[in-house]
Amino acid sequence: QLQLVESGGGSVQAGGSLRLSCAASGYTYSNYVMGWFRQAPGKEREGLACIDSDGGTSYADSVKGRFAISKDNAKNTLYLQMNSLKPEDTGTYSCAAGWAALTYCREGIGMDYWGKGTLVTISS
Repeated sequence: QLQLVESGGGSVQAGGSLRLSCAASGYTYSNYVMGWFRQAPGKEREGLACIDSDGGTSYADSVKGRFAISKDNAKNTLYLQMNSLKPEDTGTYSCAAGWAALTYCREGIGMDYWGKGTLVTISS
């Protein structure tokens, strides 16, 4: 069983940056596909970025060029560097892991393990 715990959320002004972390424990996570998802108030969950075991990545158009997903296998930690933040980036950010193909990761298909999320609030 893989446990995921997010951290790094908070409140920042538009144009600012945040880095989210997702610490994994309970199993070697390096072979999983990992992803970051966002749940904004009143909106459906959105898959933002995914990374596979080879370091291949996939991004939603809404964050491409502003967010960067990375992982440190030695630390069992997944990261999301978020720059040029906008008020519409406000939401609860969760990480997930699974055996999904990278193509399906942002849809949440095959992502079996989820963290509880960390809240990000961007003020204008």
